[in-house]
Amino acid sequence: QVQLAESGGGLVQPGGSLRLSCAASGTIFSIYTVAWYRRAPGKQRELVASITPGGKINYPDSMKGRFTISRDNAQNTVYLQMNNLKPEDTADYYCNAVARVADTGVLDYWGQGTQVTVSS
Repeated sequence: QVQLAESGGGLVQPGGSLRLSCAASGTIFSIYTVAWYRRAPGKQRELVASITPGGKINYPDSMKGRFTISRDNAQNTVYLQMNNLKPEDTADYYCNAVARVADTGVLDYWGQGTQVTVSS
């Protein structure tokens, strides 16, 4: 059974940093494109960053500059480094992993999320 487990969220002051982790079990994580999404209270879910199996990284324009996504396939883990956090970064952050496998189709998994609160 494939599971994604996010960790690293918490309460941080404005200007602070957090590193989120998304650890996978039950699968070969290296074949997946992994993305971080967030959903702030009362808002729609939005993409924060994504990374392909080959390491190609994408950030929406609104996320460029303060967020860094990386992966360690040996550890089956993808990270999201968040710097200079702002109150508007307060949200639940989710990890999503997608892969297309021959004869199987699309594999699509979500973690349970980790809460990030930026407040003084």
